[in-house]
Amino acid sequence: MKFGKLNFSDVSNHFDLVAESVERSVKKNNLKDVLVAEIDPDLADTAAFCARYGVAQKDGANCVIVKAIRGERTWFAAVLVDGDSRADINGVVRKHLDARKISFAPMDEAVELTGMEFGGITPIGLPNDWSILVDEAVAKLPHAIIGSGVRKSKLLVSGELLTSLPNATVLDLVKK
Repeated sequence: MKFGKLNFSDVSNHFDLVAESVERSVKKNNLKDVLVAEIDPDLADTAAFCARYGVAQKDGANCVIVKAIRGERTWFAAVLVDGDSRADINGVVRKHLDARKISFAPMDEAVELTGMEFGGITPIGLPNDWSILVDEAVAKLPHAIIGSGVRKSKLLVSGELLTSLPNATVLDLVKK
């Protein structure tokens, strides 16, 4: 399938283009209609990617990892908003997760815990006990470009698939 300037094909024929945790999740959860395209890893960040490959930022879903704290307990979650938006981390996300304090997870910690490359982190293949918070606009996308766990490729999935992932919750996450 062509999207922007990229030709996407079924990920099951190209597991060499995704992180191992993504491959395991696709197989374990029997995910269908997950497509992948190889990209220049130096262009994995949203603005550069969109400019080079002719994709609107609103057609991509950025996945950020947050670190939540309440008392002695620390846990992590993923937050997905479209490329044009900013998530309300200290408002909606903190309240939904019932955290006293919340912040973006440090890069080295996010990479270690997910087993994915920074700039390629994706909700597919995250640890099973992590919440995945999906913005309403992303949930409605017929096609969303997301990371693949590595910087050398992107996945194309539906918003519906993202909302079907284990521990996924749809919320209005965009900062007003």
